[in-house]
Amino acid sequence: MPELILPTDRLARSFAEAVREFIAEGRGGPDDGSLLGDLIQRFGPPDDPSVWITGVLEMERMLTEDPPASFVPSTTHWWVDGDTWLGRINIRHRLNEYLRDIGGHIGYDVRPSARRRGHATAMLAAALPVAASYGIEKALITCDADNTASRKVIEANGGVLEDRRGDKLRFWVPTAPGAD
Repeated sequence: MPELILPTDRLARSFAEAVREFIAEGRGGPDDGSLLGDLIQRFGPPDDPSVWITGVLEMERMLTEDPPASFVPSTTHWWVDGDTWLGRINIRHRLNEYLRDIGGHIGYDVRPSARRRGHATAMLAAALPVAASYGIEKALITCDADNTASRKVIEANGGVLEDRRGDKLRFWVPTAPGAD
């Protein structure tokens, strides 16, 4: 049964396999401004999973405990099934101007070989109470206007469309029952 966990070196090999899948579909290029894209740009392909995971775990710790000036504190959780890494979800503890406009509180990725099996919907549902524990009553979640799958994930979790800004749709999602 899949579950949310904090990143761990125990899943280094499975995580590295997933990162290679993301790279194969074009993630990590210069136009990829996502957290996953940043990891790939920063550390390159995960040729040695044990070395690669050390850098990833350090970056995750830094983003939670001591983020750079342009970042807000955030915590990443992994969606796993036993020893298989299925996805990641990043919860930003508050919004800055950029996140309020485009990025939102929550971003997520599901490894390509695990898509279309309900993992994103279940992962977001599991993450919403975690966001509530960080004091977020309603989470802002954005997706590209042409990303129908992500829109369905957000709406399945109670997301209400606020507006469209450029190519981004902005939804507010209650993090706990009665928070709407």
